[in-house]
Amino acid sequence: MNFPKRIQINEVVLRDGLQLEKKIVSVKEKKMLFDQLVKARLETIEFGSFVHPRLVPQMANSGELYSLISDEYKLLTMIALIPNLKGAVNAYSHGVKQVNFVFSASDTHNLQNVHKRTEESLKELETIQAFCTQKNIELNVSIATTFGCPFEGEVPTERIKSVLTKVISMHVKTITLADTTGMANPQQVYDLLVSLRSDFPEQKFNLHFHNTRGMGLSNILAGMQAGVDSYDTSLGGLGGCPFAPGATGNVCTEDVVHMLHSMGIETGLSLDELITASETLTKIVEHETPSYIRKAGPYNRKYPIPTTIK
Repeated sequence: MNFPKRIQINEVVLRDGLQLEKKIVSVKEKKMLFDQLVKARLETIEFGSFVHPRLVPQMANSGELYSLISDEYKLLTMIALIPNLKGAVNAYSHGVKQVNFVFSASDTHNLQNVHKRTEESLKELETIQAFCTQKNIELNVSIATTFGCPFEGEVPTERIKSVLTKVISMHVKTITLADTTGMANPQQVYDLLVSLRSDFPEQKFNLHFHNTRGMGLSNILAGMQAGVDSYDTSLGGLGGCPFAPGATGNVCTEDVVHMLHSMGIETGLSLDELITASETLTKIVEHETPSYIRKAGPYNRKYPIPTTIK
């Protein structure tokens, strides 16, 4: 197997991870979690989103959170998700320096998510790109349902390439390809990314997998085999799309890092601190999470030999 020697982990628990939680997580709790993620040496964190609070009430305090973390952590990459131009303007008003515009490769999911067809979102991206250039904001793009749509099924590769051609023409630094409802399989991931990296060799790709059907880690391995070295993950495996039926959590940060470190692949992160952060997360959200490593510990943890009871 031929894998990259180092993998970049982009943490999304504060946005994707919390957006479906029943408990509204306070700014104080989010800041506590952010501080622990920094202790784990994470350098790229999607801290929230500027969407209508009625649609995603968990994100209503994203601007307030940014005001707390931006002065203290100036050197970190802190990203806000935006669904439209209004979101970009709102992010700018809070001083955000980097945004991630998301839309779907499938029309049906995009209509559910942002009430527009894909082509309409691409048109809006042109406007957002002009605004971000003017305001000196770095713009990234996420394409949801790249590996399948829960309403339409398979999304043809040619459609993905057509959408990418338009996005890449706008000089976007990083494009995230998202498996929004966990429909991807490793062979599909490998084949698609080999093809896309061949067609668009200069473009930086990031991958975003959900573990809905238990294939998140294997899909990461397939992406790595295809040469992709950047991945979104969510602490504790929390997350899901509010506009897609059956969508469950993202791949779990500590599980992914444990797998990579076990394979001798560098991340620059502290697994021990991630496990500590994951413990804090369970207390904040007041329920268990899908994290395996938080419960079982690393593979090389040594347990005391039980004393024989006579």
